[in-house]
Amino acid sequence: TSGPPAPVDPQAYVKQEAERRAFKDKSFREDPEPIPRDKVDVLLPLRYYAPDPSYAAPAELKLANQRPVFEMPTSTGKLRRMERVGVLEFSLKGQPMSLAAFVEEGQPLELLFVPFADLTTGKDTYPAGRYLEIRPTSTGFYNIDFNTAFNPTCAYNAAYDCPFPPPSNRLKVEILAGEKAPGA
Repeated sequence: TSGPPAPVDPQAYVKQEAERRAFKDKSFREDPEPIPRDKVDVLLPLRYYAPDPSYAAPAELKLANQRPVFEMPTSTGKLRRMERVGVLEFSLKGQPMSLAAFVEEGQPLELLFVPFADLTTGKDTYPAGRYLEIRPTSTGFYNIDFNTAFNPTCAYNAAYDCPFPPPSNRLKVEILAGEKAPGA
């Protein structure tokens, strides 16, 4: 099958991920959102697991015949209407897994929203879970890279409204990749 290749050069991959993370810290330091100015020095730099190419895997998006609408609970108690566009199927460290992929109701398929929780959730990572955003491809094959997993904005500022991962997106493994819970 075709699809995105796995990272070929681990050193280049680690360097690229370090640059992406440094850029995010710089953006968060300079932008008044999402981190309140009085918390910048407490929450930055963001905390991460070391980049690990073994937490990136090719995935196939099994599209739903219809895009059912789900009311996803959020951090503020509101419900956010999301369409489930399909399920990403992949194998990570030899174990088959799947995660549902969503878009906001009525939005085009420009960016897949993949909220998830795993066995690090509430320990090393944010208690409400983490997110992946994945750009669609024309082939139906994707690259799930948990090194790019990030905290919802409500992790830094309770004023934000952040959807919680649905039960289908609670992985029964530790994902030791991506962003850790904010704080010291």
